[in-house]
Amino acid sequence: MRTQRLYPSTRFKVQVGFGKQGSSTDVGLEKIVWPSPNDEIPFWKKNFPSWDTGPAVPVDIKKDSDLMHIIHVTAEMAPIAKVGGLGDVVTGLARACLSRGHSVEIMLPFYECIQKQQITDLVLLTNYNSYHDGNWIPTNAYRGIVSDIPVIFIEPSNHFFKGRQVYGGSYNELEAYLFFSRACLEWMQVTGTQPDIIHVHEWQTGALPLLYWDMYTHLSLKKPRIVSTIHNMEHYGECRQEQLSKCGLDGSIYATTDKAVDDRTIGHNPERLSLLKGGIVYSNAVVTVSPTYLKETLNSGWLASTLIRSRDKYFGILNGIDAYMWNPAIDVFLPAKFHAERPKGKKICKYYVQRGLGLAPESTVAGHQVLDKPQKVPLIVCITRLVAQKGLHLITHAIKRTEELGGQIVVLGTASDGRVQNEFEGLANLHNQGPNVRILLMYR
Repeated sequence: MRTQRLYPSTRFKVQVGFGKQGSSTDVGLEKIVWPSPNDEIPFWKKNFPSWDTGPAVPVDIKKDSDLMHIIHVTAEMAPIAKVGGLGDVVTGLARACLSRGHSVEIMLPFYECIQKQQITDLVLLTNYNSYHDGNWIPTNAYRGIVSDIPVIFIEPSNHFFKGRQVYGGSYNELEAYLFFSRACLEWMQVTGTQPDIIHVHEWQTGALPLLYWDMYTHLSLKKPRIVSTIHNMEHYGECRQEQLSKCGLDGSIYATTDKAVDDRTIGHNPERLSLLKGGIVYSNAVVTVSPTYLKETLNSGWLASTLIRSRDKYFGILNGIDAYMWNPAIDVFLPAKFHAERPKGKKICKYYVQRGLGLAPESTVAGHQVLDKPQKVPLIVCITRLVAQKGLHLITHAIKRTEELGGQIVVLGTASDGRVQNEFEGLANLHNQGPNVRILLMYR
């Protein structure tokens, strides 16, 4: 998928940042600790200089004339609760809107796995109660700064969001996100917060538009309008009527084609609901990640009819990239920095990866000559979830073809489908001891 910059190009700033942070010659080859596949701790698990490396939001961007207060409600945020691209998009979009003068906050579950040193200025804002399944759950709301963005962390006193990772805890995830969706609105009501826009993301927050229009607008929330972004149409938030009722709504009234029924289950007993569909129907505007994906979703899949009915409020906006955060001229994670006018550091970074994965000989690094031979071999890196929509057949073909042509390829990812995972484990066993292919099934 193509991306576009969230901020205008600023070549001068890149050069200044490069000089301040150090270049490939500033680092010096003799100062680099070169990795080895035999290291007890692989290079990608070693300590890095900082948890949150995002630079300050740029202040020299032209400000919008009509400024708004925007609250993102999301299950992920980079870098503190990142699983896939959702976290990157939320952080990048929030920073871009901040740079253009808007007031922006992110509301995020306070997952147990979040390390508090990743957050600056963390303070307890509010103690309040939020409803779940007939009970009012004592809940804490904290405020902190991550990547220069104000973040509101929602922490219920029950078992929700406990575990060593963002997803896959011992609690019922569907019920946890239903609770989170209501808890965010409850916090806004308790604190008198009335943003212009509540921006929800993916199925995890799909119940929030239903709760807003059918409950909280009848209480005290009147001002906000709802924007929903679809990042991945593969996950629908399948939900039984009685599960939706646990957040205080009557699940049975949403089991219609014009609301939230999962069209694939019509006529079945019982019929299911889809939180993603409900979010689409009840949002004032719906956005997806590109004009191309918009066309795809309008022409395929069971949600196409819902999206067609919502066509006047459905938009495809190309994902952006935060050119300040993803800047190799100042990136603290890289062994050497580089930019377009000074690309030498990129050669060092490539060799660093090759050395760490056993794709290059562990020669004594006495000068630049040692880099020449590995650099003549093209290195292809594929970092992805191993799911059908990513083109698995193209990945497996690329592995075979690259090796045949004498290139090198690294694939980093995991599959949720056990059959796909087994297939790539077989490919890893076949290729990983050779000189040109590394398949690392560890990315989540």
